[in-house]
Amino acid sequence: MPKLDDDIDALFKLPLAEFIGARKSLAARLKKNGLASEAEVVKVLAKPSISAWTVNQLYWRHREEFDELIATGERFRKAQTSGKMVNMREALDARRAALAHLSDLASATLRDAGHNPSLDTLRRIGTTLEALSAFASLAGGPTVGRLTEDIDPPGFDAFGSFTPGAAITKRAAETRPNSPAKKTVKASSKTPKATASAEASRREARQERINAAKASLQQARKSLTTARAAVKSLESAEKKAETAAKEAVNHKREAEERFKKASAASVDAALRAQTVIAELAKATKTLDDAQRAVETATKGLESSFRES
Repeated sequence: MPKLDDDIDALFKLPLAEFIGARKSLAARLKKNGLASEAEVVKVLAKPSISAWTVNQLYWRHREEFDELIATGERFRKAQTSGKMVNMREALDARRAALAHLSDLASATLRDAGHNPSLDTLRRIGTTLEALSAFASLAGGPTVGRLTEDIDPPGFDAFGSFTPGAAITKRAAETRPNSPAKKTVKASSKTPKATASAEASRREARQERINAAKASLQQARKSLTTARAAVKSLESAEKKAETAAKEAVNHKREAEERFKKASAASVDAALRAQTVIAELAKATKTLDDAQRAVETATKGLESSFRES
């Protein structure tokens, strides 16, 4: 139903915090309108993870950049089929540039929505985008714009028929010039045993390429596991650094408060010292005046005694 598809698309375009409430409202409205089966379809829609939600927003809000990523994946698959290494390198470079641009847009989307664009979230977003670029030409791929969880890129088996070695061998065999006379000689000289031997050799060579590719894939997965562990370690270090920075800010604030109080106390002490000095000077003058008065009185008394 086109209308239901539009309603579901609108549901996945909403801010993540509004998803559950909007899903309940849509299901209730459908049920009220007599569309019970459609209401059940809506009820079971899972709330997207933060990384899946971000990829959905990239699809709805930045379609041109999103389509460019899908196009680079398509170009790479075509280059694999043709066996042209130059075209494959160009497609991979374009794909990396598209992924980097979408990663920047993902960070901005998360920040604008009030979410933290952590390293782990951005890593999962990048993995899903890589998977979507690979799934673009495969049947039964995920529904873009309605993702509910992260997606891993397809395994080796999905691309087994597109290995560069096989494509180059096939292309070389198709384009190798042969004269009619040589074709006749080859056709006449072939025996069932030789044909079987050649077929066995081709199978063995293909199996070797498959084994080498599988080994490369296994090594890449190990590297991915190591990288994920490193990311987690860095995130833990980042959290500790943030905590230490907050504590340092608090200590600085407390030190500034203590400094302000100490400065105020120093000013008060200086004012009190000035007051004491003034009072001391006044008391000293009073003492000097009293001493002079005593001396004058003593002299007068002595003078009176001498006259008598």
